[in-house]
Amino acid sequence: MAAVEFFSYYSNLFGDRWDGLLAALSGPVNYKELHFGDELEPYFLDEASWFAAASLPIEPGMDVLDMCAAPGGKTLVLAGALAGVGTLQSNDRSADRRTRLHRVINSSLPEAYRNIISVTGHDASRFGLHRKNSFDRILLDAPCSSERHVIESAAHLAEWTQKRISHLAQQQGAMLAAAVDALRPGGMMIYSTCALSSLENDQVVAKILKKRTGKVRVLEMDPEFEGTDRTEFGLQMLPDRCAGRGPIYCARLEKPE
Repeated sequence: MAAVEFFSYYSNLFGDRWDGLLAALSGPVNYKELHFGDELEPYFLDEASWFAAASLPIEPGMDVLDMCAAPGGKTLVLAGALAGVGTLQSNDRSADRRTRLHRVINSSLPEAYRNIISVTGHDASRFGLHRKNSFDRILLDAPCSSERHVIESAAHLAEWTQKRISHLAQQQGAMLAAAVDALRPGGMMIYSTCALSSLENDQVVAKILKKRTGKVRVLEMDPEFEGTDRTEFGLQMLPDRCAGRGPIYCARLEKPE
């Protein structure tokens, strides 16, 4: 029954596009290789995910937060931009996921890059209370519906409900509010998900613009890949039009000085 509801929900959401998108979601992914040295393990990251992290303009010396960092691919992108100068806090609440995060950092980054990284396990929705105005740049790749993974798992598909989307959107909104509060004036952040529905994407951004009126604004982003969809506040890369990349939604936000 859950599977029927799942396919019905997204069929209604995407209309005639759904059949092609569904096929692409089950197809091959277009990966980017991240490689920091001959003695280090390469890491393969969906090119759309790489774009989301790389769209955060980072310079060496900045204080950067990867708010929901595991499994670690986007942390590698941020660490590469810092080049061993500054600080990078890679946070994930799950102990199991932090174990994988440690493994990725230790196996794929040179020592100088690793030395500026601290791995923490805080509740992402509470950063605004404990680290207010603390970071120059924040990446919030928020936990989401992850429909591409749901389709691949009969167990996850059997557990799917439409209510879960609303529940996740509430969590995402709380994390985004915390990120805005933790950002320094003049700082920038990327909000991203791999969710398909605007409930977890543009609508979360719309709510923070109301909730933190005057304290955050949206910055325009230029697409990297042909087939990228422009949304009200950001970009969405879906695999049917982006050669297997995605799904990834991302929006760039700035906290005025």
